[in-house]
Amino acid sequence: MLTTTFAALSDPTRLAVVERLGQGEATMGELAAPHRITLPAMTKHVGVLVDAGLVTRRKVGRTVVCTLRPDRLSEVQTWLGDLTAYWHSTLDRLADLLEGDGDDD
Repeated sequence: MLTTTFAALSDPTRLAVVERLGQGEATMGELAAPHRITLPAMTKHVGVLVDAGLVTRRKVGRTVVCTLRPDRLSEVQTWLGDLTAYWHSTLDRLADLLEGDGDDD
């Protein structure tokens, strides 16, 4: 599932949409305006985010309102946390080894 999430976030426009929705829900028009793209183009971008499970959308009258699903982003955060912990541990062990080699001279 992470590959789908990262694929969806790999586009700068979609990443900006996720960042914007982190501030609160927005309409398709509000999401499209800063990027100077058409509503159909934004609909496609939001569709990719919906398919990845990162965003939900609902109709309010004739307006489509989009909302971020932070629970999906927490999966990315967990993965990054695990990766960070691994590298901290690995680099700490390397530092210990290098410091140990310096004592033998």
